[in-house]
Amino acid sequence: MKKYLLPTLTAAVLTACAPTAKTPTAATTPPTTAPEAATQPVAPNWQEQAEAFLKDYSAQYQRLYAQSSEAEWRSNTRIVTGDTANSGATARANERMAAFTGSAQNIQRLRELLEHKQELTELQVKQLQTALYNAANSPQTIADVVKRRIKAETQQTEKLYGFDYKYQGKSVTTNDLDELLRKENNPLKRQQIWEASKAIGPTLKDGLLNLRDLRNQTVQALGYPDYFTYQASDYGMSREEMMTLVRRINEELRPLYRELHTYARYELAKKYGVKQVPDYLPASWLPNRWGQDWSAMVEVKGLNIDPVLAKKGAEWQVKQAERFYQSLGFQALPAVFWEKSSLYPLPKDATYKKNNHASAWHMDLNQDVRSLMSVEGNTEWYETTHHELGHIYYYLTYTNPDVPPLLRQGANRGYHEAMGSLMGLAATQKPFLAGLGLIDPKAKTDETQTLLKEALNYAVFIPFASGVMSEWENSFYADKLSADQLNARWWQLAKQYQGIVPPTTRGENYLDPATKTHINDDPAQYYDYALSYVILFQLHDHIAKKILKQDPHATNYYGSKEVGQFLADIMRPGSSKDWRAVLKEKTGEDLSARAMVEYFQPLMTYLKQQNKGRKYTM
Repeated sequence: MKKYLLPTLTAAVLTACAPTAKTPTAATTPPTTAPEAATQPVAPNWQEQAEAFLKDYSAQYQRLYAQSSEAEWRSNTRIVTGDTANSGATARANERMAAFTGSAQNIQRLRELLEHKQELTELQVKQLQTALYNAANSPQTIADVVKRRIKAETQQTEKLYGFDYKYQGKSVTTNDLDELLRKENNPLKRQQIWEASKAIGPTLKDGLLNLRDLRNQTVQALGYPDYFTYQASDYGMSREEMMTLVRRINEELRPLYRELHTYARYELAKKYGVKQVPDYLPASWLPNRWGQDWSAMVEVKGLNIDPVLAKKGAEWQVKQAERFYQSLGFQALPAVFWEKSSLYPLPKDATYKKNNHASAWHMDLNQDVRSLMSVEGNTEWYETTHHELGHIYYYLTYTNPDVPPLLRQGANRGYHEAMGSLMGLAATQKPFLAGLGLIDPKAKTDETQTLLKEALNYAVFIPFASGVMSEWENSFYADKLSADQLNARWWQLAKQYQGIVPPTTRGENYLDPATKTHINDDPAQYYDYALSYVILFQLHDHIAKKILKQDPHATNYYGSKEVGQFLADIMRPGSSKDWRAVLKEKTGEDLSARAMVEYFQPLMTYLKQQNKGRKYTM
């Protein structure tokens, strides 16, 4: 879930931070003898001042954060066409949050305290820097711009999740379209389904262009050149450093992706009965709306758990995910999770809609944790459920007395995704599934096909996340991409990084990037997901080899308290420790795609054999 980091300072805070020494009054009679040496003014105790400020700031921040989260929750779980009550309440809650975090007095005081950071504790400095980073998202020196941005974001969300998708004249959900793209074999019908999934784009164009200007103006008030640079700075990196990092990860995985791309072109042409194998993959051929996950191309015999999961039902999956975390030594989920989450699809006759995009929410930076999902009995939701509970347990683990509310977040944004994805991977490994009775332990499974299916999920995602999405948003925010080049740039990047082209001409009357939810409501940080996959394989490699002493391709975390301890040690500090130090300390290496490349190395031999005599186009 995105962070709602958005404070007028009360008189109480200003008083608490004001110097206590009184101004001396003038003497009424001149001294007749030599004056005594003037008393030296007491040097300010900056640690005490910072502590007093942070105590009051954090209490107000947490209260407003909870109000904002509640309003956002209603806006995402109860969308009624034409009803503006929720969006109005959300906008007001976010405006109050913005007015507090971005207040001119706060910014001034934060800067003043940080001028004395040598005299403060490391934990105080981290909190103050976080508060200043939050302020840049809503500086009240330009309150009108911030207010307009919040209103525009709320309106964009309503358009995004209230859209009525149509296929063959009937209303369909995005879940329906995803299912059709996984199963339909007729290329013409596939194209119609894919086009239906992109129909929302034009509706979002004006709003997105407006949001770009408002987001850039917002952070420029505190000295950031653009919104993309602002987001990258949360990693302690410049925009250039972040783009260098994601391009390096793409390069490291390029040889594997090239093999997968060639394999997919030939296999899908065969599947759809197309004699002429295209040089680039038509986007409508792939089993995902953005070509970010091709794993549905492969069904591993003996590993298809869809029929079993369909019988067990959606609720079993969520309960089973909780049992997994408990087996590692984590506590049962708090009652509030079960009482207030929105976990399953709405009934067909519901009079309202909800956001179907899975997310985990830390409502009050304390014990109120919830998940928004639409769980159904299938493998995709089985994996997603384990992933979302990874976020939930991360929230609960860093909610402890040693981590102040301002630092109750992942070591970096990518860590949160890494934890979720790691548990999704762990929960789909053969020994794990056999242990749960979801597959027959004696079932013969093709290990190469299993690895291929995983590569079509994890490796295929990297060029989309760190390539297409990151490069497009970098162009959009930092390079001020022209309004008449939005779609052209998107498809240029899709061809360059993914080797994917649209099935028909997609002019500027469309806006295909905006059909991706994150472009609208979680902007300029999609590289989080790419980095999270790299981190996840580093963590998995360490767990398999060093803790479990198992083959990384066939692990079973279930019941290992040592694995639970390893994960809890990473989760517990939140963002109070530098993310690079955490990674180095726990795995012994810096961020690198080494573990991921190594994991899929056995697949390379197979793919090269399959692709012998085939034409490579990437």
